[in-house]
Amino acid sequence: MIRKILEKDRKRLKRKVHIRKVISGTPERPRMSVTRSNRALYIQIIDDTKGHTVACASTREQELRNIKATVEGAAQLGEIMGKRLLEKNITQVVFDRNGYLYHGCVKAMADGARKAGIQF
Repeated sequence: MIRKILEKDRKRLKRKVHIRKVISGTPERPRMSVTRSNRALYIQIIDDTKGHTVACASTREQELRNIKATVEGAAQLGEIMGKRLLEKNITQVVFDRNGYLYHGCVKAMADGARKAGIQF
């Protein structure tokens, strides 16, 4: 069982490295990195040229604790992140799925951000 989990993590990290060779965030178009676990969802907006986080949202934040780590919760988190980006006058991002397959919660976060008006 543990060996299977380690193999899944190894494959995801391999995909992540392959993706990050191509994707990079700029001040005009920062990178939107999504991470998921069994209990929480995280979104970070990163400017790779300066190496700092522009904005972030997580289901672990005090005001967002009622959002569950489900597809519906991921869509809500994506919309919240989109609104936070629009407040900072960021309308375009590069989506980084972080090695996860583009379905379920990852897709829902992207669709939620698009619904809020973010383009990628």
